Formats: sequence, C-alpha cells, structure tokens
Amino acid sequence: MQSSADENPASDQAALSASPIARVLWLLMAYLALALALIGVVLPGLPTTPFVLLAAFAATRGSLKLRRWLHEHRVFGPMVIAWQREGAVSRRAKWTATITMIVCSVVMFLTAPQWWMWATGSAVMVVVAVWLWLRPLPGEGQRAQGKGPRAQRGASAPDSGP
Repeated sequence: MQSSADENPASDQAALSASPIARVLWLLMAYLALALALIGVVLPGLPTTPFVLLAAFAATRGSLKLRRWLHEHRVFGPMVIAWQREGAVSRRAKWTATITMIVCSVVMFLTAPQWWMWATGSAVMVVVAVWLWLRPLPGEGQRAQGKGPRAQRGASAPDSGP
C-alpha cells in the first residue's frame, strides 16, 4: 500500500515543528498516545481509534519516521489515512465504538452512586456516537466527487431521468 507519507515530502517536512524541543515533545505525545491505543486494544472502555489518530497528529509534527510507520502499518494505516484525507471512520470502527459506549453506559448505570453521574456520562457518549455516525465512511468523499470505483460504475449506467 502506498502511503501518503511519500506523496509530498516537502509538505511533510513543513509540518514538522521547527523547534527541536517541540519535536521531542510532539514525539513523546505520539508515543504516549500510541501506548494508550495499544492498551485500549485489550482494555474494555479505553478507546483505541482516538489515540491512534492523536498519535498520527503528533507524529506529523514530531517525527517523519513514526508518521511513515503509522501510515504503512497494516492495522493503523488505513484508519489514519482515511481520517487525514477525508475525516472518515470505517463502519466497523463506528460499530465497535458504539457497542463499547453502550456497554460502558450499562456498567455506569449499575455502579454509579448517583443517577446524574450515569446520566452525564451517557449523555456525553450519545453526543460522541451521533458525531461519529455523522462522519463519512472511507471513500465516500471520492465517490461523491466522481473519483471512486462506485462512482465510475454509476457514471456508465443509463440515465433513467425524463
């Protein structure tokens, strides 16, 4: 898979922070976010996707090598590239996040000492779920612009209009 890290090296270099201290801080943030993402893979309730995206954001400013690694990673790469190009989230990630939030809401309902604690946490999760489901799927932006494979197939279909 070709990563977008190789598409425009000049803009990649421009995204790096000019200050060496800032680059180190961005790199530390990227590794911390990546560590939290990896913990989130095995720990229910800790999300993986937002931490991977944060790691990619920080890596863009701190390390071209880490950014390239994230883009070329077989699991993280497609997610990071889809987010950076289109702000898109896969259907699988949406379902996983939604189910995790539902489970967390049930656990909070059963364990929160006050009803408002459960209500507040659940309300935040509902807002996040709505926002998440409003994000496009990867490739939808290209299809809408007539660049994706479905859009090209649709263009060759006969017009059923008047």
